[in-house]
Amino acid sequence: MSLKGKDILSAFDFEREDLERLFKLADQLRTEISERGVLDYAKGKIMLTAFFEPSTRTKLSFQFAMEKLGGRVINFDVSTSSVLKGESDVDTMKILDGYDPDVIVIRQKIPFFPHRVKDIVKAPIINAGDGPNEHPTQALLDLYTIWRELGKIDGLKIGIMGDLKYGRTPSSLSYMLTRFNNVTIYYIAPEQIQIRDEILEKIEGKVKYVKVGRPEDVIEELDVLYVTRLQKERFSNPEEYERLKGAYKIDKEFLSKFKHIPIIMHPLPRVWELDPSVDELPQAKYFEQARNGMFARAALIKEVLGI
Repeated sequence: MSLKGKDILSAFDFEREDLERLFKLADQLRTEISERGVLDYAKGKIMLTAFFEPSTRTKLSFQFAMEKLGGRVINFDVSTSSVLKGESDVDTMKILDGYDPDVIVIRQKIPFFPHRVKDIVKAPIINAGDGPNEHPTQALLDLYTIWRELGKIDGLKIGIMGDLKYGRTPSSLSYMLTRFNNVTIYYIAPEQIQIRDEILEKIEGKVKYVKVGRPEDVIEELDVLYVTRLQKERFSNPEEYERLKGAYKIDKEFLSKFKHIPIIMHPLPRVWELDPSVDELPQAKYFEQARNGMFARAALIKEVLGI
């Protein structure tokens, strides 16, 4: 199924065949970029990045991806925009779309904002994160990384650890894993920040899952341990954040207790939950994971633009 001209708002917007095609295309583009530097697939095309919330990896990897494809990037900077004068975000999107970009990448702190504006914006939209709701292209690069490292996704046991209540990566990763067979997800977190019921309702019957309180209870069974940070900016109660802050931490000393260490992933940025001592282990894949984001997003841009 072609993704040309399609809005990418949720991890559920991808079928299995889309994902497998994108993984292979990302590998192809990786080789072509390595050999030629800048390609010409997107020559004459313009991508607009409209980030209403801070970002490093996501924003830059989208921008680098488009540049590597040979296209141009226009960046909307909210800190110098009329949003500060009180202009609504919806009006801002109408103005930006009026300049006829070929694709718009949106990050918003408001859940479902990309869904709200998709019908008033002509250009295809790619959701680069909408509050605590979803982050579909993060899930795309996560599964691309797992596919590259382990050669498959079917049959794997994947632990997602950390702030599963407020984080947006656990939801999209869970949704995308429903496209594969015989996958088991272990949700590793204290009860106060366990996975939300609304997410479990969407994956019920499509993927196996188990709630776990501590990583040591399951780590030797896992193929992948996906660590996430505590989303401090989404806590309404600072005391709750401080209380949960010490609930989990992965470091080299902790991992040395186990005979089997799964590959370690993290969407980054990390704070205290994943110690730099883990970086030297061969199972540490999070920096490669971040690099993979450029190729996965380049593949997606190429497909959405139909080039």
